[in-house]
Amino acid sequence: VQEGETAPVGAVVALVLLEGETDDSVSTDDQNTANKESAEPVPAQHTEAPVADRWYSPVVLRLANEAGIQQDELNRIPGTGFEGRLSKKDIKDYIEIKQSGKTSVARKETKTASEQKVAVPQESKPGTTAAPAAPAKTAPSVPVGAGDEVKEMNFVRRIIADRMVESKRISPHVTTVIEVDVTKLVRWRDKHKDDFKRQEGINLTYMPAFVEAVSKALIEFPQVNASVDGYNVILKKNINVGIAVSLNDGNLIVPVIHNSDRLSLSGLAHSIDSLALKARANKLSADDIQGGTFTITNFGSFKNIFGTPIINQPEVAILAVGYIEKKPAVVETPEGDVIAIRHKMYLSLSYDHRIIDGSLGGAFLKRVADYLEAWEA
Repeated sequence: VQEGETAPVGAVVALVLLEGETDDSVSTDDQNTANKESAEPVPAQHTEAPVADRWYSPVVLRLANEAGIQQDELNRIPGTGFEGRLSKKDIKDYIEIKQSGKTSVARKETKTASEQKVAVPQESKPGTTAAPAAPAKTAPSVPVGAGDEVKEMNFVRRIIADRMVESKRISPHVTTVIEVDVTKLVRWRDKHKDDFKRQEGINLTYMPAFVEAVSKALIEFPQVNASVDGYNVILKKNINVGIAVSLNDGNLIVPVIHNSDRLSLSGLAHSIDSLALKARANKLSADDIQGGTFTITNFGSFKNIFGTPIINQPEVAILAVGYIEKKPAVVETPEGDVIAIRHKMYLSLSYDHRIIDGSLGGAFLKRVADYLEAWEA
């Protein structure tokens, strides 16, 4: 190759000769072989682009945590499940390969340079110089004062944090609140809780009643039992109500009661009790936390009266139930209005304003309240 010329990829650009050799001593076959060897592509180690929005099952999170795999590394592991999800087999295979000393995990499919968004070298023109790349922007750091303690989020908390931020980004949240007179429900529970404990072997809480009321209302308002895909609304056939459960380490998980509208009150009570025990023992299966269409979270367990919960994606609504307390209230009777002590609580519904307007959200919440106020089991 002469000075100033551009050599094609794989071409021989120079020959190094020993003393006494001439360029004729190198055969054409040898040069052709050298060209072929040079032109043969070298397998590059593939690094998967991180998938920030990927969903992980508790089993995958536990295995990753036990293997010391951080979230950024987990996001880069290729998944073979539905929509690229990481299966239990995927994470176990990755851990096995990693522990065996291999440096990369090959992907079953290859991508073109454009799909991977890899910069392809361009032929430079004489007399031009490529402009230096702009430095990547970094998030501003939070000032740390003297005596402040910095603690890194654990693996599960980082996943929760990402999901909460993502939900607020995806869904325009609106929250509406209603006060409910649950005096009939409280009296019913007080009357039956001892017999229920003796016959069923578990405590009778208010949550089965909340799930039953929500399930009935979802039948009447199917657009609240839905998901959004672009400009399409997916009305869910089944009603699967998730229950937010607080774990011993302070984190949160949402096991799901599948087909909650088909269960009796006793069946709901057993499902809730079983899922809560499995959640706190870290024994939930993938099926236990998948397929939810609506979520209930209980602020009342901490004596909070109401809150503004964040939607559990890809659902479009979430109900927060507040603390039940005694209040003086005006009660209408045939003889006129009287002041009486009633059991009151607040329900707050956060919903996705893309498909649920105030009239629909308010009507749904009112229907849930109606079921609870007229409680008869």
